[in-house]
Amino acid sequence: MLRLGVNIDHVATIRNARGTPWPEPLRAARIAEEAGADGITAHLREDRRHISDADIDGLMANLRLPLNLEMAATSEMHRIALRHRPHAVCLVPEKREERTTEGGLDVAGNEGFLADFIAALREAGSRVSLFIGHDPHQIEAAARIGAAVVELHTGAYCDFDTEGRIAERDAELAGLTRGAELAASLGLEVHAGHGLTFDTVGPIAALPQVAELNIGHFLIAESVFSGLEGAIREMRRRMDEARS
Repeated sequence: MLRLGVNIDHVATIRNARGTPWPEPLRAARIAEEAGADGITAHLREDRRHISDADIDGLMANLRLPLNLEMAATSEMHRIALRHRPHAVCLVPEKREERTTEGGLDVAGNEGFLADFIAALREAGSRVSLFIGHDPHQIEAAARIGAAVVELHTGAYCDFDTEGRIAERDAELAGLTRGAELAASLGLEVHAGHGLTFDTVGPIAALPQVAELNIGHFLIAESVFSGLEGAIREMRRRMDEARS
């Protein structure tokens, strides 16, 4: 069964815009569980623009679903992950000036550093995922350094679809398809995510090598109109329909 990880970052974005305790990310995580999510994703950024350290403390103490902690490969985040020992750690590239994660991690250019970085996380019991593009050199490097999972960045595919650039969208989907096939052949578990919507999730969910999708911003945006539970249930339905 294709798993759905719900990213709750932007519940915290709304909360932080007013500096109040509401809406609570933990409450969103509980709603996600009731709606059929298989896991919760939260990105603790260096600048703490949405998820906070207190949020991670609360999720680790109270969450019943597995937590996927997204983070940059820094010494501070390494210490935090080793203290909490979440089910999964997803390493992502991070820049202060970006609106959201742009592109994938350069694993091939940082093999030695990343191999050492993930070794302690793996020994602590966390599954390590690398958020990358579908470049075969990056996928092969991820396998060499001992990552358990790669999460393929679907942002460009979704952007091309939204902009009506159909030929480019289809070419990007073909690249993601080849990337998923290569990763699986190397023994990596394949996840995918970034920018997925009701309209774009189907072709990604249909890729047989993909075991998990991580979706956040669209679900939080759609929840304004249909409620968080309704948005998640509809995404779950479309994923299942595409996979079947």
